[in-house]
Amino acid sequence: MNDIHIAGGRALLGEQLSEASLSIANGKIHAAGTPRARGALDLDARDLLVLPGIVDLHGDAFERQMMPRPGVDFPLDVALVDSDRQAIANGITTVFHATTWSWEPGLRGSDNARGLLEAIEMLRPRLAADTRFHLRHETYNLDAEDEIGQWLSDGRIDLFAFNDHMDSTVASLSKPQKRNRMVERTGLSGEAFDRLVDRIVSRAGDVPESVTRLAGIAREAGVRMLSHDDNSPAMRKAFRAQGVAIAEFPVNEETAREAAAGGDAIVFGAPNVVRGGSHTGWTKASDMIAKGLCSVLASDYYYPAPLLAAFRLAADGVLPLPQAWNLISAAPARAAGLSDRGVIAEGSRADLILVDDAIPMRPRIVAVIVAGRLVHLTEASRLTHAARREAAVAAE
Repeated sequence: MNDIHIAGGRALLGEQLSEASLSIANGKIHAAGTPRARGALDLDARDLLVLPGIVDLHGDAFERQMMPRPGVDFPLDVALVDSDRQAIANGITTVFHATTWSWEPGLRGSDNARGLLEAIEMLRPRLAADTRFHLRHETYNLDAEDEIGQWLSDGRIDLFAFNDHMDSTVASLSKPQKRNRMVERTGLSGEAFDRLVDRIVSRAGDVPESVTRLAGIAREAGVRMLSHDDNSPAMRKAFRAQGVAIAEFPVNEETAREAAAGGDAIVFGAPNVVRGGSHTGWTKASDMIAKGLCSVLASDYYYPAPLLAAFRLAADGVLPLPQAWNLISAAPARAAGLSDRGVIAEGSRADLILVDDAIPMRPRIVAVIVAGRLVHLTEASRLTHAARREAAVAAE
């Protein structure tokens, strides 16, 4: 692994952007001003921001690479490698692939969940981003409980979320467009899908005890847990009592306030910020951020969103850029229990991105470094020409 020296950039140090030079060795960041190692790769970051890499707790855009159209499948390894390129090109250096294992077959069924876990485990050494497995467990998927419990115990799950979309599924049955989309995703006939929903709903009474058992296994295994779409303060309290300390996409302000009062991490979608509101008509993320009711932004379904959201929050005067960047880097790292990244500090993991911010609200990634490796570069001459010149002058 080559040492890297980054000179002249505006680095995010603590809560401030400051002109600084950084040295990277053995995958770690060394103090600003550390002399460059002989033979190090020099990068000239003049006129660029040097920021901690983005930590994305919930991203499921990879599903589009698996099934770009209903019924059109591509191999999992092809989908994951392409998703890795997309994540890295958008500054995401730690990615949690949010994989839904539902009671339904098809894209979110058991075969894909097992296949994705195995593919991620196999491909990790080849992927540029630090790639982790976030299992979104549909709580009505009772038949999968034993297998999921074993995955948790074996340390194969990095984040574990409780999802319950059954009410919205039943409500969508009377809406032809939504119903057709669900049916196409499963590959079933309409009649078979209706029969399946009836059978699953009939077991509603078994769901709470299943949630309790799986939460206990996750606590024992030290796996961080999330609850998805909490719709009331009571629901948030109930999940917190079981050790579920991350509230993912609470659907109203009252629930977000309960999460904040309990010290929970609160996740909203970065696309919500970029678009100026939720596509579902629910909570507006920028309002929650302004009120101190959001601590983490995730890519959700669109990998470019975290980068764009941080700069939009700064441009709109919601938060200064350093505080906005915390929502996509340091805060999600803390929520996931990753104490080695998310900040630029002595001894931290060298996950860094170099960003051209010359055009307001349209930041552009110039280079990405993951664990001390340069994995993405768009303007080699811009970064190296001046650095070589400066090194030559210093040697005279």
